[in-house]
Amino acid sequence: MTLRVTFWGTRGSIASPGATTVRYGGNTPSIELRTEADWLVILDAGTGIRALGNKLLAQANGKLIAGDIFLTHAHWDHIQGLPFFAPIFQGGNHFTIWGSAALQTSIDRVVRDQMNPVVFPVAFDDLSASIDFRKIHEGDVCTGTGYEVTAMDVQHPGGALAYRFTETGHSDRAFVYVSDNELQPHERYGTPAGWRDKLVAFARSATVLVHDTTYTTEEYASHRGWGHSTYRDGVELALEAGVETLVLFHHEPRRTDDQLDAEVDACRAMVQERGGTLQVMAAAEGLTLTV
Repeated sequence: MTLRVTFWGTRGSIASPGATTVRYGGNTPSIELRTEADWLVILDAGTGIRALGNKLLAQANGKLIAGDIFLTHAHWDHIQGLPFFAPIFQGGNHFTIWGSAALQTSIDRVVRDQMNPVVFPVAFDDLSASIDFRKIHEGDVCTGTGYEVTAMDVQHPGGALAYRFTETGHSDRAFVYVSDNELQPHERYGTPAGWRDKLVAFARSATVLVHDTTYTTEEYASHRGWGHSTYRDGVELALEAGVETLVLFHHEPRRTDDQLDAEVDACRAMVQERGGTLQVMAAAEGLTLTV
C-alpha cells in the first residue's frame, strides 16, 4: 500500500520563474498526493496548483473531478493559485477545502475575500464547482478516501499547521508535510515547553518528511521570527525523529538551482558526519515519491 506524492510548487513567499530556477521550479507551494485508491489530495494552493489543475482536466476525459485540499495556513503564497485552478470552474466537480480552526479569520472567509470583485474579476460565488469548507484542529484525526490525516500547530506568524498522512490501516508508513515552520524558539510564538519534543514525535519514523528549509544559517540571523527554518535545523529535526527521507522545501525566492545543489550537498555531508542513514533531497517541480 502506498501514497504517491508529486510536487507542483516548491518555492516560498513569491513565485520566482527564470533561467536560474528551472530545475527546482519557481512556483509557490502545491503538492499532489494520491492514495492507493487514486483519491486526490492537494496540499496548499500556491501558483503550482494551476498546472496541476490543467493536468487534471486533460486526464479527466469528461469525468468529474473531486478531492480534498488541505491548506497549511492562509498566507498569500499558499492560496494565490486557487482562483487559477481550472477544475473549480467546471460544474459537477467537488472539492473540500480544509484549514486550521485556530486562524484569526476562517479559511472560507480568506478564500472568498481573495476572489472579491475588488481584487479579482470572478467572484467566488460564481464558481461552477461545488466547494465545501472544513475546519481541522490540532490533534484531530480525520479520515478520507483511503487515508488518515492528523494535524499539529507549528510556529509561523498568523499560525500554521503541519500534516501527517498515512494510508488507511497502514500507519507504519507516513508522509509528513511541514511547509512553513520556525524550529528555533522565538518570543512572538510563546513557544510552550515541550513543543519541539511534540514535533519530533509528530514526525517520528516518517517515510518522507517535507520541511521548510528557507534559510541558510547566515540568513536566519536577520530573519528570526519570520516563521522559517534553516537547512541545518531541518536536518537536525529529521535525524532526531528517525525519518527515512527529508525533502528540503519552501525554497527562498532568490535561491538558484546551483545554490540549492550546494545546500543539498552540505546537508548530506552533515548526515554523513553524524553517521546517519537519512536521505536528503530538494523538492523539485515534477518530482514524484512513493511513501
